[in-house]
Amino acid sequence: MQTYYRKNRDGSLDIIIYITTEEMALDFNALKKLFWSGAESTDRIALVRKVKIVIAGTLILSIPFSFFAKVGASDRYAMSYVYFGTGEAQVESVEGAKDTLSVVSPSYFNLDTDGHLSVENLSENFISRMHASGVRVVPFLSNHWDRVKGEKALENGKDLAREIADAIKNYNLDGVNVDIENVTHTHRDAYTAFVKELRLLVPVTKEVSVAVAANPWGSDVGWAGSYDYAALSSLCDHLFIMAYDEHYQGGAPGAVASLSFVEKSIQYALKKAPAEKIVLGIPFYGRIWGGHLSGYGVSLQKIEEYAKTYQNIVEYDSANGCPVMHMTVKKGQTGPKIAGKHLSPGTYTIYYENADSLKAKLSLVSKYNLKGAGNWSAGQETGDVWEYYQLWLNGQYFSDISNHFAKDEILQITEDGIMKGKSETLFEPSAPLTRAEAAVISARLLDLPKGNASFQDVPNTHWAYEAILKVEKAGIMIGYPDGTFRPGETVSRAEMTKLLSRMVETTYSGESGFDDVAHDHWAKEEIAALAKMGILTGYPDGTFRPQQKINRGEAAVILNRIRDYL
Repeated sequence: MQTYYRKNRDGSLDIIIYITTEEMALDFNALKKLFWSGAESTDRIALVRKVKIVIAGTLILSIPFSFFAKVGASDRYAMSYVYFGTGEAQVESVEGAKDTLSVVSPSYFNLDTDGHLSVENLSENFISRMHASGVRVVPFLSNHWDRVKGEKALENGKDLAREIADAIKNYNLDGVNVDIENVTHTHRDAYTAFVKELRLLVPVTKEVSVAVAANPWGSDVGWAGSYDYAALSSLCDHLFIMAYDEHYQGGAPGAVASLSFVEKSIQYALKKAPAEKIVLGIPFYGRIWGGHLSGYGVSLQKIEEYAKTYQNIVEYDSANGCPVMHMTVKKGQTGPKIAGKHLSPGTYTIYYENADSLKAKLSLVSKYNLKGAGNWSAGQETGDVWEYYQLWLNGQYFSDISNHFAKDEILQITEDGIMKGKSETLFEPSAPLTRAEAAVISARLLDLPKGNASFQDVPNTHWAYEAILKVEKAGIMIGYPDGTFRPGETVSRAEMTKLLSRMVETTYSGESGFDDVAHDHWAKEEIAALAKMGILTGYPDGTFRPQQKINRGEAAVILNRIRDYL
């Protein structure tokens, strides 16, 4: 890929990107990252209007520069292991993630008794369907806790690395996630050497990542000691911190992943590796104690079913940051079948995850600016998880936008600081936009200089005081003849059109084309101009509804559209 700037007559710039046909096969998010990896970071960026894609001398696409906004929080890495269920069920699990995931890691790469690669249960249909959806397929290499297999694999590192590289190429895969567990510090150097060999043989465009044991204690012996965090992170794309199984099968009851356990695991990792090389792993399962069970793993889906079927008391363990269910199977009642056996009557304790605990864990990704997050594993989560997972992963905690039509625009506009939520957890997309809010948004969007007007109903203590003075000075918004600004009044669609037209200086003078906008309407020309530009649109019945109030969600959409014209 080659890029250069071309100056337009108005002083703005276009970026011309020459790419090969092979590069064009990349999805646009990959192209966005590819562009920023080679583009200059200069003051000229602020002048860029369009990015034009050229193949073999022919202009193929002209894209607003806003599409190529530099990779930031909203581009955080999101992956999920895929282990349970048939190939079709796994496809459904990933589709249920609603475009949240960028990578999935199925269980295709196993080890035989001699430590060589054994490709099992590989589904070409799954791979092709994931690729068609823009999701990369990075199978995980596992010894499934078999120490002998793990040790033989590391001792056979060079041959195994070649086998994996060949399989990635032959099956059109996107890399490998190394998940060899339960070896010890005695194989620490061999582990590092194996990953180094993998990185040499696997193309740099493919992922090589390593799942490492959480190590909040900083241990350098045993299983945790088998991972040289610093050396491994320098070789691979990232370390996947398995920040779960703090309490495990066969052990004492307790949280699968208490918040302090997770955070201390991150803090240890940051001593050894940069934040952009760390992916936080979180559990989509809980563990149950009681009867013949001692910490047996149970999916969040199953736990949700138990809560509907059996008498239970749920309490939130604030010390550990997770819910705990005390479930009772009554006499004469058939208990759920777990580990091949129905639970007998009695009380059972389940430590698990819910929206509050997952939100707290995902918030650590933003707190420590990590590369992203992943989970074990897709298909175990409850149906609502993906509604908020992406928001929380990217540092957005609005609980009222997950199903809103303007979710993406709200995330973009709030990430850029143009709009803010009504609180840390609510955006209130259906709330009408007020004149004060419109003033603040306009001042931020245009980066306006200070003003010096005064309005009798806007004291200098008003939260929007500075912004209102700025928009008045710029002529973007004006007050009323009685000397008021009326900051609390709501904004109609016609008024919003007038405001936006002042920002972009529209000149179109044709008819609006809307049945309910009369030829002598005071905002007819502005409505016509912005409709032609695609910034404002009408309704299916041919109306514009100029007096209808604009709400905050609609404002987010409109403001994202108009930024290309500023």
